[in-house]
Amino acid sequence: MLFRETKLSGSFVISLEKKSDHRGFMTRVWDKNIFSKKDLASKIVNCNISFSKKKGTIRGLHYQISPYREDKLIRCTRGSIFDVIIDLRPKSSTYKKWFGIKLQSSDYKLLFVPKGFAHGFLTLEDETEVFYQNSEYYMPKYERGIRWDDDEFCIKWPISVTTVSKKDKSWKKFSEISRTIK
Repeated sequence: MLFRETKLSGSFVISLEKKSDHRGFMTRVWDKNIFSKKDLASKIVNCNISFSKKKGTIRGLHYQISPYREDKLIRCTRGSIFDVIIDLRPKSSTYKKWFGIKLQSSDYKLLFVPKGFAHGFLTLEDETEVFYQNSEYYMPKYERGIRWDDDEFCIKWPISVTTVSKKDKSWKKFSEISRTIK
């Protein structure tokens, strides 16, 4: 696994190293020892798959508050997405900055999202699937979100948004919730 830190402190794009032979290839996507040595989350408590039927579907921007803040490891396993993270750690030098990357099933890259970040993505193809590994259990009472179209961040989504869940439409703008983030 090759780790490249993004412009947001503590977040990484991870390229998987394939070991190929005449049958195909094998690659490691998770290794507790490697993640621990890099001071990254070495505890995974659940894994999820998100499937979106239509291109232009937005999911996010989600996060959980203490004591259930979570690290995430994201990989697109079918289709492609524009994956976005926002640093919501008030004491961070990259506070309120965002980073976006195209992840596609064919590139075998992952995005490591540290605690204190909001995360969301936009599907770039129909029938897109995303696989998440999480360091905390989903706790609805501690779940929060920010609107995907919040002017405070001016995220440059690469295509038009066509589908948004009722829940994701209901998130408030950052200026309305910023004082609740610690």
